[in-house]
Amino acid sequence: MSIISSFEEYKQQYQQSIENPEEFWSQIADTFVWRKKYDSVLKWDFNKPEVKWFEGGKLNIVENCIDRHLVNKARQTAIIWESNFADEPSRHITYQELFESVNQVANMLRQQGIKKGDRVCIYLPMIPQLAFAVLACARIGAVHSVVFAGFSSGSLADRINDSGCRLILTSDGAYRADKTLDLKSIVDEALLKCPTVEKAIIYQRTKGKVTMKPNRDLWWHEVVGFQSKACEAEEMDAEDILFILYTSGSTGKPKGMVHTCAGYMVYTNYTFKTVFQYQPNQLFWCTADIGWITGHSYILYGPLSAGATTILFEGVPSWPDMGRFWHVIEKHKVNIFYTAPTAIRSLEQAPLSFVNNYDLSSLQVLGSVGEPINVEAWHWYDENIGRKNCPIVDTWWQTETGGIMISPIANVTPLKPAFATLPMPGIQPAVMSEKGAEIIENNVEGRLTIKFPWPSMARTIYGDHQRFRDTYFSTFPGMYFTGDGCKRDEDGYYRITGRVDDIIIVSGHNLGTAEIESAIDEHSSVCETAVVGFPHTIKGQGVYAFVICYEMPKEGETLRQEIREIVSKIIGPIAKPDKIQFVRGLPKTRSGKIMRRILRKIAEGEVSSLGDTTTLLDPAIVEEIKAGAL
Repeated sequence: MSIISSFEEYKQQYQQSIENPEEFWSQIADTFVWRKKYDSVLKWDFNKPEVKWFEGGKLNIVENCIDRHLVNKARQTAIIWESNFADEPSRHITYQELFESVNQVANMLRQQGIKKGDRVCIYLPMIPQLAFAVLACARIGAVHSVVFAGFSSGSLADRINDSGCRLILTSDGAYRADKTLDLKSIVDEALLKCPTVEKAIIYQRTKGKVTMKPNRDLWWHEVVGFQSKACEAEEMDAEDILFILYTSGSTGKPKGMVHTCAGYMVYTNYTFKTVFQYQPNQLFWCTADIGWITGHSYILYGPLSAGATTILFEGVPSWPDMGRFWHVIEKHKVNIFYTAPTAIRSLEQAPLSFVNNYDLSSLQVLGSVGEPINVEAWHWYDENIGRKNCPIVDTWWQTETGGIMISPIANVTPLKPAFATLPMPGIQPAVMSEKGAEIIENNVEGRLTIKFPWPSMARTIYGDHQRFRDTYFSTFPGMYFTGDGCKRDEDGYYRITGRVDDIIIVSGHNLGTAEIESAIDEHSSVCETAVVGFPHTIKGQGVYAFVICYEMPKEGETLRQEIREIVSKIIGPIAKPDKIQFVRGLPKTRSGKIMRRILRKIAEGEVSSLGDTTTLLDPAIVEEIKAGAL
């Protein structure tokens, strides 16, 4: 299957993928290394739900990500590691070096008794050892469960216990901007409640003082360094589990999404090459953390299976100053840059000198991921980072989907700011009314569902298939319900309007928070906004807006009135915010996700039950917001 090079070709390939999906995906699957070819391409029943891709096929994903490239690319850089510290030398890891390092960790895991099917927890900062650990697990058939190295001990313990991990790979500490985090103490506290963990392997990153528990804790350098650099890869069935990745719901225990080997490999590779129009020797940088699905799919498995060079970034965009991203792009001559709208909006606050100090002429494609991008941020990104010369691929997808679902294709799809545009080949979206009927025509709004399987979709929630069925397949029987609302315009382009559970019902009108946020962000003084609902005695729900301005307003009422007028003009008077609180920052994870459950609690006046805030990039911001609540 050739890479799509024109919009006409996209339409042809899309049509083929819908009319004959098995032939379409089989052509792509045949470009990989299989130990035994699959017996069938697809078996599925969304009512159970049960999906199997490439059943009977035998393979190892790491052989497809590393081994097969050694013939022609052994000396090519696979991973560039960029430290938290701008003055610490970057590390260039070739495919040969990656092969050897992964094999050493894989041999260590086998020596510790880890075998195919065992679950291994990985709680590491964004250092090369994180990549080695993930791929080492996959090489021996162990199931990796990466937990973002910012989660609290309770969150870590919950995830370890849910999946029954036998071993944890971690480090003494982690660097985040000018702070040093004591990861080992968090792990020690978590493991007091984790009876299944037999061993903890500790990498020395910060060289901080730690307490080693006898018979459980081992130093990474002592157990990995002497291992053989050769390790036979485990033969895996196409539908064997590759990894479990937890998504935290606002309530209830986290959901361990299960992804399997072959379909995930095929789809992440295809979407990486197609969406970004990746060409050999281009340098790709996804700024996400491997603790999230974006890092799994588009730092490691997608780029490496394509033989690309990918950047692993330990730092944050704002340290040592707001020019760090642009410094890295200039330093390494990055060609494809993939980041989150929230990062774009925060960098937009800084003087343009932080951008203009650097040469960004190497950039060819820009990407956006994680949430809908508002129009104003899209234009800032286009004008100041892409210099109106780089297509922006505004990608929509989820932990559950495994890979990009709706997105422009770089230099192929005609763009519309803030629109995810059109589905990828093989993806069959449907817009559903609240009553459960599919809306066929364009210029409509409704619930976004997918009505046909795709290779990288999650197969279940680990240990709880009934919850998987209830969460994703019961709202609209026979379809996967994304949980998102969307608009489809006259051209068939999709715009994601936010989570359906982020819908505010004001006087019987459904208002998407993302749409209100985008309207508020149109004000020239506003940098970023988060909108939530709160109880209103007359309307049922009111609109509460937390607004970051480029400069904190001295006289807030005038600005509040201007913001309300803009919202009224763009959406309608019904959407005008009832409360507008000006804030210095928003509660975000390191990956840039806004923790809206915290804002909802504050808006509702329930400030005594905010839950765990230790995973936030800046927990202190919550106290500031609480103090200024209206």
